[in-house]
Amino acid sequence: MLTFLVSAIRLGMTFLLGSTGETITEKSGHLNLGVPGIMCVGASCGCFVEAVYLSTVPVRQEIPLLAVLLPILAALIGGALMGLLFSFFTVTLRANQNVTGLAITTLGIGISNYIIDKADDYGRFARATKHFTAPLVGEEVVEWFEEIGLGWFGELFLSYGIFVWLALAIAIGTSLVFNRTRVGLHLRAVGENPATADAAGINVTRYRYVATCIGCAIVGLGGLSFIMDYLNGQWEYCVDTIGWLAVALVIFTLWRPILAIFGSIVFGALYIASSRLTTLGVEMTLADKELFRMLPFAVTILVLVVTSIFSKKNQPPAGLGLPYFREER
Repeated sequence: MLTFLVSAIRLGMTFLLGSTGETITEKSGHLNLGVPGIMCVGASCGCFVEAVYLSTVPVRQEIPLLAVLLPILAALIGGALMGLLFSFFTVTLRANQNVTGLAITTLGIGISNYIIDKADDYGRFARATKHFTAPLVGEEVVEWFEEIGLGWFGELFLSYGIFVWLALAIAIGTSLVFNRTRVGLHLRAVGENPATADAAGINVTRYRYVATCIGCAIVGLGGLSFIMDYLNGQWEYCVDTIGWLAVALVIFTLWRPILAIFGSIVFGALYIASSRLTTLGVEMTLADKELFRMLPFAVTILVLVVTSIFSKKNQPPAGLGLPYFREER
């Protein structure tokens, strides 16, 4: 059970990064359905840079800090560039947000396939995962808890690498920005009523561009965490599936990054529940496993229906998905 919970938390942090980034974007009034493609781009860019670095540096000369920072920066830049492209089409060219988002997803998956094929030319990058997954508190601390009979505490709370703590810090920081700063207030105003925000002197275009680029950068980081942390450096073409679950998590947690911390763990547990049942001896067909993986979407639909009927406060930004033309104000 402890191993299952640890795995759910590790996978859940990928959902948390994706949902936090998308929440930032949606708070500005942008509905970005390109999250799956952006996750793919972030993951592939980070893996490519890691593969190049490892191919040029001998094992004994690896610098752990560079082995972690370089792919993280690559993932952030890759995601931000995809966000910039989305903003250019939807803000500057006034394209439909839904259509643009789906096009970004298709483009991102194609780009990631190409980049990963190139990364394979440099060799595998799985050996780098030791730098990402090593406990930040140190292995000796986790071992000390085992020695005093509290090994479960060390494994459950202290055995995680950088991505888990980074995801938590980003989610908490985003929540503070939304609720405690002038920038967060302006961002929410832009998402709720861009015409009123514009009349109050808030630059709607700037806020939407910046929020989308920052949000997409975090989404790209989520894709990298899935590969480097949860899959231990083994590329799998299922990052886009994780991206759709991240979008669903935004709705499930009612556009609140703090709630997303707990919701991400729930989603992680539901996603790997079929694998856990298999290890316990429960026979499951491929169809059964896919049904289990649909549970997060089903729960999200249920939450959406309930909140729509009984609560008018927990609703998406009023201007979400709607274009804003200043000339029509």
